[in-house]
Order: sequence, then structure tokens, then C-alpha cells
Amino acid sequence: MMSIILSVIGGIAVGASIGYAGWKMTVRRHRRQMEAEVQAHQQRLADLEREAEEKAQALTQKARRTLREAEKRYNKAAQQAEKHIKEKLRQHIQEAENYSQQVIQRAEAHLEEAEKRNKQVLELEAQLNLRQEQIQQQLSSLQREFERLEQQKETQEQRLREILRREEALTEKEQQIERRLEELAGMSREEAVQQLMESLRQEAERRAQMRIQQILEEMRLRATEESQKIIATTLSRVGVEQAIPHSITTFVLDSDEQKGRIIGREGRNIRTLENLTGVEIIVDDTPGTVVISCYDPIRREIASRTLQRVLADGRVHPARIEEVVKKVEQEMEQEIREIGHKTLLSLDIRGVAPAIRDLVGKMRFRFSFGQNLLHHSKEVARVAALICAELGLPREKIKLAKRAALFHDIGKVSDEDPEKPHALLGMEILKRHGEHPEVLNAVGAHHDEIEMTTIISPIVQIADAISGARPGARRETVEKYIQRIQELEALPKKFAGVSQVYAIQAGRELRIIVDSDKLSDTDTDRIAQSVAEEIQKTMLYPGQIKVIVIRERRSTAYAR
Repeated sequence: MMSIILSVIGGIAVGASIGYAGWKMTVRRHRRQMEAEVQAHQQRLADLEREAEEKAQALTQKARRTLREAEKRYNKAAQQAEKHIKEKLRQHIQEAENYSQQVIQRAEAHLEEAEKRNKQVLELEAQLNLRQEQIQQQLSSLQREFERLEQQKETQEQRLREILRREEALTEKEQQIERRLEELAGMSREEAVQQLMESLRQEAERRAQMRIQQILEEMRLRATEESQKIIATTLSRVGVEQAIPHSITTFVLDSDEQKGRIIGREGRNIRTLENLTGVEIIVDDTPGTVVISCYDPIRREIASRTLQRVLADGRVHPARIEEVVKKVEQEMEQEIREIGHKTLLSLDIRGVAPAIRDLVGKMRFRFSFGQNLLHHSKEVARVAALICAELGLPREKIKLAKRAALFHDIGKVSDEDPEKPHALLGMEILKRHGEHPEVLNAVGAHHDEIEMTTIISPIVQIADAISGARPGARRETVEKYIQRIQELEALPKKFAGVSQVYAIQAGRELRIIVDSDKLSDTDTDRIAQSVAEEIQKTMLYPGQIKVIVIRERRSTAYAR
């Protein structure tokens, strides 16, 4: 039985090895592995058979030594052992067959993969051969191109050497020409270049100045047209009374007899009135008048009202004068508060500190260049609000502009720090009472003491100039007017080339005549701008001053 099994297994192995003997080295390797495994199985079967024979001999010897009863058990055990061996053999044969099938399947798979790889290798070899042929062709082409470039390189080198020789010859000729030109011109090359650069710079400056002047003229024209339109619209909507009563400085008497009553015995009455009110009362030979002199218009008003009441009452003595002065001072304080309150209500300005309200009321008794300060401030506030409205600014900006315009001259009625400009003093006073920062900037910058940082600042400045430049709004003494005209005409004469200067139109226009032989058109533009800036820095004047520089060249010939 074992020989039959071994014969079958050997036949299968030999048949498998013969069937696949023609394949490549990979299949042969698998076949050798399979043969080795089959031999191992055969060895195991032989070992099992030899072991079984040994056991059988042992049992036989043991059976001979035991009783007959043991022979039955031996036979039975032998049968069981034979059965067990057959079962083991059958299992090993089945395992050998399964493993052989797996080996065969794996061998077939390896063979298929090997065939595929062989095909890929053949395809790659074909592509490689084709690529080698292409590379060979490219190498041949590059070789020919290289030879052609070598020829061109030699040609270019020859041309370059020829160009260098020519360049050296041209450089030598250029140096000879430069030396000849320097001898003829009497200057070196650097000096000629410097002179050319200076000429070009002057020409560029002239053209730039002409362009700037043209742009400025266009912008002035457009700005003038637009501002005239806005100002005309604004002024057409403003109606402010022109006749404003001034604080009384000259008190009219019914008769000269009242002068004695004002003076009193040994001058007691006039001395009491002067001490209580802080004014100086001048009683001279002028018939029917006495003069009240004081820098404070409110004190002059108190003294004037006191004189009027005591003279009307008839009791002119120091006690009565003191009583009337106290009463008039209380009335003046109440009147100032009422004036400030009514002014704020009329302009719809709210949230103002009482101290600022009282300063607004005091404006009623203060005059600047003959113009009442309160009415001037109210006019500026209305003009500023209308300009803001014409410009389309929001309502908040209009309110701030109107507020700043009303307070812009508030520093003129304060007794604090008289040496400080009224614009900066007013800004400090308003800052202490918590005014809006834009209002503070507009008040402090309306005479350009500080830089403007808000849109309402130039609007307040323009409104102030409109109110001050209005015909009949302000007046000044003849001496001050003549002094201002003289200063205005003397200012441009320090510029070189200025021959004559005339101030016309009451000092609102300055005409400067320059020497055409000494100055160019560019110089005239520069002088006009410099004179305008100098006037802004050094002079005080209402409105604006137009500066005109005239450069005229006249040629004269005679026919005889």
C-alpha cells in the first residue's frame, strides 16, 4: 500500500517536473523546491513505515511472551494502528496534492508575469533603440551647428578687432576735436557741461514757473468765480443793521452852568465820579460838552449814565453820585447778561457757560475800527452759517461754524493777559469752559496765529473778512491810513529791480513797476508772490490786498 502511494506521489512529481521542464529558470527553481518537498514527504512516510514495523515487532515479541488473551488485544491494537497510519497517510497525500496544485498555480502566475515583463522589456528596448537613433541624429546636427558657430565666432572676433581699432581711432579723433573745441571756446569740457546744465536748469525753472503761474491763474479764476457766487448768495440773504450807536465819549450839556455842578466845590463831585467809575472827565472851554475818556467802554457808559441821571435829578453831590454809580453798575451787569442771553437765543446757540454769555453781552459796548463788536460777531455768525449751507455741509458743522463765528473776537472783551493776541486769548478762555475742539481751532486760527485743522476755520475767517470789508463797516483815522499806505508802498522797494510803487483803491491794490532790463518775466512772478507773503506777515489790514507787478519794455525810434 505504501509503495502504491509513493509511486503515485512520485509519478505526480515527475509528471509535473517533466511538464514544466522547458520553462525558464524561475519555473525550474520552483520545480526543484517542489521535488525537495516531495522527497521530504517520502522520507517522512518511510520513517513512519519503519516506525510501524518496529512497533509491530515489539508487539509480536510482547504477544509471544503474553497469554493468548493478550494476542486479541494486540490484534485489535494493530488494527487500530494500521487504521491510524492509513488515515495519516491519506491526510499527507491530500496535503501533498493541495500543495502541488498551489505550486503549479503560483508557477503559472509567475510564468504569466514573466511573459508580461518580457513584453515590456522588448517594448522598452525598441523605444531605447529609437531614442538612441534620435539622439545620434541630434548629436550630428549639434556638431554641424557647433562647427558653424565656431566659424561665426572667428568672423565676429575679426569684426570686433576691427571695431576696436576703429574705436581707438575715433577716440583719438574725438580727443583732438575736444582739444580743438576747448582752444576755440576758451573753456574746458566740464565748464561747457556745467554751463549747458545751468542753461537747461534756468529754462526748466522758467517753464515750470510759467506753468505754475498758468495753473495759479486758472485756479484763482475758478476760485474767484465760485467764491463770488457763494458770497453773493450769502450776502443777499444777510440783513444786518448798519447804523450802530457808539459808546458815548462826549457828553452834551444843556448849559455851561452844569459844568460847575459836575466839578463841585473844590472838585469833589468830578473827583468822586472819576474814582468810582475809573474814567477821566475833561471839562474845558468847549461850549456845552464834556469829554469822558477811558480805554474801557463799559466804564465810559457807566460814567455817562451816572452824569445823565444826577444832572436830571438835580442832586449832584458825592453821596448821590456814589449811590447812582452802584445802581448803574448793577443795571449794566443785568443788561450785559440779558444782551448775552438774547444774542444766544437769536442765533440758536445753546449750552454756553455763564462767563462766556457775559463776555458776549460785553461785546455790545466794544468797538473795533468803529464797528460794533457784537453786531460784527452776529453778522459773522450769520455769514458763516450761510456759507456752510451753500457748501452743503451737515447741520452739525453749520452749528459749530456759527458758534465759532460768534465767539471769534471774544478775546477782545476780556481783561486777561492784554499782551496776548485776542484770537489766542479767546481760544484759551473757551477751552477753559469746555468748548468743542473745532470751535477752539476756528477761533484761534481766524488771524492765522495757529494752523487751521477743520473745515469751519477758513469759513469763519472768510466770514470775518466779509463783515470787516463791507463798505462803511469800519473806519480808521487819517494818520493810521496814511501810515498804512506809506508802509505798503515802502515794502516792495527793498527788492532789486523795483523802480516805482503805487498803492491805489484805498490801499486795497498795490502796483509795482519793475525795470524790464534787469528782471525777467519769471522774476516778476517771484516778486509778486514774495511781496504778497511779506504783506501777510508784517501788516494788519482789512479785507485783502491785490499785488500787481508790471514789467513793460518800450522801444523808441525816430524817423527824420
